[in-house]
Amino acid sequence: MSAASPTPLIQPIRMLDVIAKKRSGEELSAPEIRFVVHGYTTGEIPDYQAAAWLMAAFLRGLSRVEAAALTDSMLRSGSVLDLSALPGMKIDKHSTGGVGDKTSLILAPLAAAGGLVVPMISGRGLGHTGGTLDKLESIPGFNVNLSLARFQNVLKTCACAMVGQTEEIAPADRKFYALRDVTGTVESPTLICASIMSKKLAEGLDGLVLDVKTGSGAFMKTEQEAVYLAELMVETGTRLGKKMVALITDMDQPLGNLVGNSLEVQECISVLRGSGPEDLRELSIELGAWMFVLGGAVNDIEPGKKLAVKLIESGSALERFRLMVRLQGGDEKVIDDPKVLPRAREKLSITSTRTGFIARIQCEQIGKACVILGGGREKKEDSVDPAVGIELHKKVGDSVLAGEPICTLYYNSELRAAQAKLLIEHSYHIAETAPPLRRPLIHKIIQPEAPN
Repeated sequence: MSAASPTPLIQPIRMLDVIAKKRSGEELSAPEIRFVVHGYTTGEIPDYQAAAWLMAAFLRGLSRVEAAALTDSMLRSGSVLDLSALPGMKIDKHSTGGVGDKTSLILAPLAAAGGLVVPMISGRGLGHTGGTLDKLESIPGFNVNLSLARFQNVLKTCACAMVGQTEEIAPADRKFYALRDVTGTVESPTLICASIMSKKLAEGLDGLVLDVKTGSGAFMKTEQEAVYLAELMVETGTRLGKKMVALITDMDQPLGNLVGNSLEVQECISVLRGSGPEDLRELSIELGAWMFVLGGAVNDIEPGKKLAVKLIESGSALERFRLMVRLQGGDEKVIDDPKVLPRAREKLSITSTRTGFIARIQCEQIGKACVILGGGREKKEDSVDPAVGIELHKKVGDSVLAGEPICTLYYNSELRAAQAKLLIEHSYHIAETAPPLRRPLIHKIIQPEAPN
């Protein structure tokens, strides 16, 4: 009788070993990734080790297998909503972030007014980009910190609700999101994919429209990078049984004319009233149309656009926004009187030093200038001043005279305003001749590949 084979020793997973393995460029196993996510979420792994792992993942990259395991682990770190009792398709939209990127505040009530259910869980400002929650909190009284029960009650009444990540929803993403913002690891496609898809899939969605930004003000600077991220997210969502589409959209200059939290709320209300900047209106209608396509309200994009325009022109989308604000504790008087929103004490006009045409704008620098003013976070613990921001009077292609205003700063600190002014002055590039036609607002549409 042969001797029994010895039982193999099971080596415990140690965070130091996981960091070293990823630092060396090796692929982590699903158990190792679950260990990292669980340990950091529960506080067993400290910030400094999680930051080291993020940097190793950022520099060495994560494979698609690792990205899927990370998304799944972050998704399962909390509760997954069951919205099956609510009639209607559950469709959301998510943007990878940009400067002046405010379409969520338009799209949630627009889609809800068109018969969809929009359970939108959003984030705060990340790096030089603004955050949907920071914008919403500039509305006096608006509560983004709803319990899941109250979140579902608002959805039942209004068909749209916009909240932050609760303790129950993807808590791992909430912690990693904040840490990425202060460790220089924001731009990793796989980390972005896991962050977005984990909290979005926890919403109990049927479908998701992705707005993947590209250009100087985006995290994905080149179209190639943006397409890679879009395809990664569309593939991840499709594998998990969700209807998906991604739009590659331009972020070589700010979207709309206003940058800053309360200013952007004001601009969104203008669009819902049927006016507002053309680029913001165009993109909102396009994204809204795709939400209607995924939700089955229409069977093609053109009828979707017509439906979006109709809902804006009729006032239905604006009234849905008013209802959502009221249900989430906000002062609905902001709908009719923008002066209810926080306003900066001072303003400063920045003028052109020469006559010519706006050839290009360093969009990321405009976002950083808004952060310097206090409209975003330079450190994890920073508070946000909802009143400050930037109004752009000139954008790419516009003619300008020497001494003519190109933008206005709204500020509460002289020192911050001086720093932001210097940054903006170096962000505008003025040429003697008009630039060639700029790239279209929407570069590409990425849909799931048809099965063989």
